[in-house]
Amino acid sequence: MRLATAEINLTALSHNLKKVREFAPNSKTMAVLKANAYGHGLVQIAQSLNEADAFAVARIDEALALRAGGLVKPIVLLEGFFDKTDLSILLANNFQTIVHNETQLNDIEACDLDGQLTVWLKIDTGMHRLGIAPSQFKDFHQRLIDNKNVKPDIKLMTHFACADDISDSMTQVQLKQFEITTKSIKEQTCLANSAGIIGWQQSHGDWVRPGLMMYGVSPMLNKSGSDHDLKPVMRLKTRLIEIKRIKKGESTGYGAKWVSSKNTYLGIAAIGYGDGYPRHATSGTPVIVNGRQVPLVGRVSMDMITIDLGDILQDTVADEVILWGPELPVEVIAQHAKTIPYELLCNITPRVDYKYAK
Repeated sequence: MRLATAEINLTALSHNLKKVREFAPNSKTMAVLKANAYGHGLVQIAQSLNEADAFAVARIDEALALRAGGLVKPIVLLEGFFDKTDLSILLANNFQTIVHNETQLNDIEACDLDGQLTVWLKIDTGMHRLGIAPSQFKDFHQRLIDNKNVKPDIKLMTHFACADDISDSMTQVQLKQFEITTKSIKEQTCLANSAGIIGWQQSHGDWVRPGLMMYGVSPMLNKSGSDHDLKPVMRLKTRLIEIKRIKKGESTGYGAKWVSSKNTYLGIAAIGYGDGYPRHATSGTPVIVNGRQVPLVGRVSMDMITIDLGDILQDTVADEVILWGPELPVEVIAQHAKTIPYELLCNITPRVDYKYAK
């Protein structure tokens, strides 16, 4: 029996997808499922997103796993393809590809395919990661239109660098750059990620691509999912496997860095960085035991964490310990671990048992 468990609430997932549609009622939805659906289980999550219009993943192996799981919706490869030998696989499986550089365009032009690919042309409007320069746009767009291997309706995409901060003008700059670059072209567009969906209504094009918000987590700075009426999809939990009485002045854990200021009871919970709980979570990071918040103390180990249960014993071995979920937002844990919710969710390891429920 595995003690560390990720409970996945599929009803919450459906609720969050409905919220996406409320934020962007005139846009189609491309549900982002990369990195094992942000740690929630790629195929299982996809099978519950019947209302999504398409799926998006980072790499071809993720797309193939969806097809092997029986998913037939359109799938967009957000990083495109990495080798020209992949193009026949894309065509056979109805995968749509991003084109973001000259090599990809050359490979498509050089191939002799038995059909036509659906292509999204990605424009770098200021993120300076993937995407062609605005000055390249007209040439790339025309070459794709002229290519017999490409369907004529070329779709257009960009990605925002600072959409999580509504006080930052960078998103407005990127929106203006996209508008100027594509003003003479009438094609379907996709600009808004989760932060764009929530914070920048003017970025809602023909398509939106929600990722983090679908899993009930806020993409905005200093916000939680509940601020947007989103519901956490994952509850990460385990159990106490030991309770120890220690005295004032005694320490716990590697390095003996935490020293108790009082006589207290310590609970040892069966979860650690080997399960994906953040190693750099600091003493004071909250967990929930029997409905109350209590602090983590000492260093996180590979298989265990230590919790200060207080000087009056209220708990027993085998009691449930909640690390994050509806009762304790993952955003809070990320702040204590000096990281972001994306990393915590994506870092859940195969040692954790997944349980899916409506």
